[in-house]
Amino acid sequence: MDHNTPTPEITQDSKNLALITWIATLFFGFIPGLIIYLVKKDDAYLFDQAKESLNWSITAILAYLAAMLLSLIVIGVFLMPIIGICHLIFCIMGVIESSKGKTFRVPFAIRLIK
Repeated sequence: MDHNTPTPEITQDSKNLALITWIATLFFGFIPGLIIYLVKKDDAYLFDQAKESLNWSITAILAYLAAMLLSLIVIGVFLMPIIGICHLIFCIMGVIESSKGKTFRVPFAIRLIK
């Protein structure tokens, strides 16, 4: 089964869990996406959105680490709030698209988990 293609009929439960995953990602980082990714492999839509949430969380963590290193030369201090705003915006976009049952792709996410 290919997890990249959306199923023709996405249940309301799948939409709700995907929505909750994106909301929880905003507050708890990679943990909600990882849990859903490992537990809900039978639901293609939810698996896909959990994977996207997880990829974005990993990308954000790497960006924060880079910004912390760059704080030594002051640039990172300005990057931290920008990364935080991007995290907020992308999680909200994920919530909105999940509520509609659409697949959401974060434009700047590094796709480490395929």
